[in-house]
Amino acid sequence: MPAEEIFWNASVEELKRGYVFDEHNERFICIVCNEFFQKGVIYPSEGVLYEAELAVKNHVKEDHGSMFEYLLSMNKKYTGLTELQKEILSHFKSGLSDKEIVNELGSGSTSTIRTHRFKLKEKEKQAKVFLTIMELLNDKDENREFGQKHEDKEEQLINIHRGATMVDERYAITNQEREKVLKTYFKEGLDGPLSQFPSKEKRKIIILQHILKSFDPDKVYTEKEVSEKLKAMFHDFVTIRRYLIEYGFMLRNRDCSQYWVNT
Repeated sequence: MPAEEIFWNASVEELKRGYVFDEHNERFICIVCNEFFQKGVIYPSEGVLYEAELAVKNHVKEDHGSMFEYLLSMNKKYTGLTELQKEILSHFKSGLSDKEIVNELGSGSTSTIRTHRFKLKEKEKQAKVFLTIMELLNDKDENREFGQKHEDKEEQLINIHRGATMVDERYAITNQEREKVLKTYFKEGLDGPLSQFPSKEKRKIIILQHILKSFDPDKVYTEKEVSEKLKAMFHDFVTIRRYLIEYGFMLRNRDCSQYWVNT
């Protein structure tokens, strides 16, 4: 299962703990980076031996830190939170009093913090109700997913990469649309060159998402390495490289000497 599907299909409990269990392959998978730990295998770490589930727990903690902070750092399109709300929630998590939070923020009052707490509690109630509605809509007993029968796979929407910077109707892309666009622009097959770079936004996203599969999510690339990879696919590799950054598929450091997949 693709990385994005694992993340977005995870339950609330799985998101909280940072990993899922793949029953088919009998392995525990980190939902942040997709590293997996096979059930029945013992994993050594700093002189300690861990069975698979303890190993993935240790991996999440050591490599990704707090799932609270990871989820909080996600784009507003996914959390629905403003930067101020994120900061306040982080202070709540740290156990600061309202007065201490006011001091940390450098503005406002304790009554302002109480108002934020009230609004966030209301948001939590709304989220619970909405999540329940969606789970009932996607009830497996009804053989449906988001109001569609499972056999209507071509009409199901593709998953959005977590690093997406501009999530709007451009991402309302079905599997059928994706397959059609890829066949149109990769005339020699999906491993072949790109015939041209589309001007329509939806098509750009589909093409960029496919191109990203050529990059190892665990590797840091130099600008030259990125350019060489893209040049093999399309002559105007500079444009492709720019859009990969602009749309949040990849990140780079300040001097553009290092590039990596945005996970």
